[in-house]
Amino acid sequence: MKRIGILSDTHGYWDDRYAQHFATCDEIWHAGDIGSMEVAERLSDLAPIFRAVHGNIDGGDVRRLYPELLRFKCEEADILLKHIGGYPAHYDYSVRRRLVANPPDLFVCGHSHILRVMYDEGLRMLHINPGAAGLSGWQTVRTLVLLTVEGKTFRDCQVVELH
Repeated sequence: MKRIGILSDTHGYWDDRYAQHFATCDEIWHAGDIGSMEVAERLSDLAPIFRAVHGNIDGGDVRRLYPELLRFKCEEADILLKHIGGYPAHYDYSVRRRLVANPPDLFVCGHSHILRVMYDEGLRMLHINPGAAGLSGWQTVRTLVLLTVEGKTFRDCQVVELH
């Protein structure tokens, strides 16, 4: 069993509450637009495992270290992490074929700054966009997501609002 902290779109902004909310996490996943190596390094200090992808605003330093797309196992679950991904029935062209051909158990993306936790019935996978945890953008509430992965099961999903 692993407790996961998921965030996206920090845009170089650090909030000390990330450390508070991710204190019990075994892994932290960042779905792109990290914004700075400093934020990535501080997040990687919070949990034994830090996984991230770069986003469209990330510079060369972030892009060199973090790929555009990351597929990995967490427990027994197949996870796909990408910044620009869309949402069920409206997946971005850059990932649509991959999702249809070989759907993961969980697809995590960011970019839209819109919080979504949805089950895709057609592809039989969970979709999470944790919204935006940073200050840049039009969102009125900054969010992140906490999730427990046990085997291939996802449970205890919690949305944290950062007012």
